[in-house]
Parts: sequence; structure tokens; C-alpha cells
Amino acid sequence: MPRKKPVPVEEPEQVQAETVEETPKAARRSRAKAKPEEQATAPDAEASPIESPPVEDATGGGEGPDTDVMEVDLSTPVEPPPRAETPQPIFNRRDPPVSVPKGERQQFFGMDFNELDRDLTTAEQQEWNSIYASYRGRSALSGTVIGVDAHSISIKNPETNQVEQHTMYCAIVVPYRVRVVIPATEMWEPGQERPNFVLQNSVGATIDFIIIKVDRENGFAIGSRRLALRAQQHFYAHRPALRQIGARLTCRVISVGPRRCLVECNGYDINLTQRELRYTAIPDLRDEYHPGQELECVVKGFDLADGRLKISVKETQANPFDGAELRHPVGCRRQAVIAGKYGGGVFCNLPDGTVCLCNYAYQHEDGDFKVGDTVIIVIQKFENHRKQMYGKILYKW
Repeated sequence: MPRKKPVPVEEPEQVQAETVEETPKAARRSRAKAKPEEQATAPDAEASPIESPPVEDATGGGEGPDTDVMEVDLSTPVEPPPRAETPQPIFNRRDPPVSVPKGERQQFFGMDFNELDRDLTTAEQQEWNSIYASYRGRSALSGTVIGVDAHSISIKNPETNQVEQHTMYCAIVVPYRVRVVIPATEMWEPGQERPNFVLQNSVGATIDFIIIKVDRENGFAIGSRRLALRAQQHFYAHRPALRQIGARLTCRVISVGPRRCLVECNGYDINLTQRELRYTAIPDLRDEYHPGQELECVVKGFDLADGRLKISVKETQANPFDGAELRHPVGCRRQAVIAGKYGGGVFCNLPDGTVCLCNYAYQHEDGDFKVGDTVIIVIQKFENHRKQMYGKILYKW
């Protein structure tokens, strides 16, 4: 029985007319549905047992080869692919670490003190512990100057920015076994530098110092006296009772010369002359005073702004001039010792400590008398406002 021919349907034209008002996406879907029906009306459709709809090409502009195409819904957001991590630099463990130079204090804190001090005696360990504590906390140590050595020290010149070698005298202090070196620049405050002979004459003086460097391997340390002086000055400035005029203090003799004596009192270095040391005239101060000696003194004035302390040693004792008019009336003769000469005058000390300023009798010359000679004098007058007694040398005893 012959097979009936299907009647063509006019749907494609209607679909195309409707897709004019649709969105492009909807139009493409409508065409995809309409094409199988058009394919059915083609002459070769009867020979094909399976009907395969044509597929659009990648651009969507026409029919392409028969391949499987996956439709992607653009309305659904698509997550971006994960970002690749930035590769971290890989260090070679065999490479040596970068060495950073350490400071002196960092090197000190990095030392193994147990290993270094293992073989020390108890006294030596105590000495090193005191040095370590002074270096760490800036605490002051006390010691006696046993010598003054000349050392070559490298100093950077600020003008030329070059390191220069200079010979400098250094005070040597050995508390027990460790040598502590105190350079001359660390002995005095800036602006109060002393000549080298002052430091050389300080052997035997007791001083305070603060450790500023420790060389444990070589067994010595470097100290600073001026830092210790500043700490003492700060302590003294906050003690009103010690700063009052008339307050009694103790000073230490640092260096002694023929006419002057350098003492230290509460962190202040003070030059004292014979007039401030004793009422009795002294021919040579080195015969009466020596470094390391402690003297009582009286505060005569203190200026915190200028950092000056004025003291007197002789005023701790009674003035022998008081009552001298009764002990040595005018016109009497007394035995005395020539203590010194100054400006043509001769200072004679009486046995009770009274000083009499004398002239020579007309028959004598200055060359006939020397310091230390015993003479007979006659008392001529007194000046109470100056507390001075005058007389004349009659002859040598």
C-alpha cells in the first residue's frame, strides 16, 4: 500500500516572525527546535532511519558539523579558577648565615661566664663579679692607684676622620688580680683636664670608677673615673643637709704638689692651697700630705648651676690666733721656726701653731737664714681684722 506524503507545515515562517521580538538567546533556542521539523520535509528524510538535528558552529552563525555541543547557561555566575600561590624563596641551608657585627655590650652578654670563671678562686670570682656588675649597671667601684703607665691608644680625629695613634698616660688600679686601666681622658671632667704630672703624682690615691669595657679573654678592664664623679655629684646635689654652709664632710687627697693639693669631695675635684689646709705655714705640702689621705673639711659654699663646691680643711680646727695676744704680748721674745718666705717676708711658726710674719733685723740678710732654721723673734703688733701677728727676727738660735 503506498505511503502517504506528509503535508508541509508553515511553522518555520511563524517561528522566524516571532523571533524578531525575542531576545537573541531565545531566538537561537527556537531555531534549534524548528530545524528538526524542516529536516523532516526534505526529500532525503525518508531514507534516513534516524533523524539527527543540525548543530550550529562555534560562532552561532550557521550550521556546522555534527558534533556534540554543551550549552552553557550564562545567567549562572561561574567561579574564577583558584589563584596560583606565589612561590616562596627557598633558602639553601648550606649557605652560611649573614654575619652582623656585634657591639661590645652584645658580645659581653653573649659570653659564657660559667665556662670562663670555672677555674677561678673564690676571691677572683668575687672580683670579676664586681667588674661585671659595674659594667652592667654602672655601679661604682673603689680602688687605689698603684701606678701610671704610658699606653698607645687609637683615637679617631674628628677633623680628618682618620684613626691616629696617641700616647696617653693611664692610671692603673688592681682591686685583687684584674688590671683596670683608666685613661687620662677618663680621669678628669671635660674642661678640667690636668697636666700629666698631676696624674703621675696620684700614685697611692683612692678613687672611684665605673667599668666601661671588659676584655675577659685578656684579663683586663677599662674604667672611667669621670662617670663615677658625675654619679656622686648627682647624689650630693639631692642632699640639702650636706650642702649647707658649715656642714662637715670628708675629702680624699688625689695629688700633692709643693704649693697645691688636689682633693676630691663628693664628686668635685678641688685645688687647695696652704691657706685652706692649715693655719700654720707649711714649707712643702708634700711633707704633710700624701695621696690617699682622708681629711675632714667644712662646706664654705656650693653653686649648683656652676657645679662648684668650696671647702676649707683648716676651719675644722680652732684658730690658734684666738687668745694669741694673751699668750704672746707685744714686746715679748719667742722661739720660732722659719716655715717659708714670700715677697721679702718670712713666716715663722710658734710652738702653739700661731704664725708670725717677720722681717729681718738691720744687721741680717736673707741669705743668712733658710727654711727650717730655728730663730728668736720679737712680737711687734697684732691685726685682729686680718688675724695676723707681726714680728722681727733677732738672730738664729
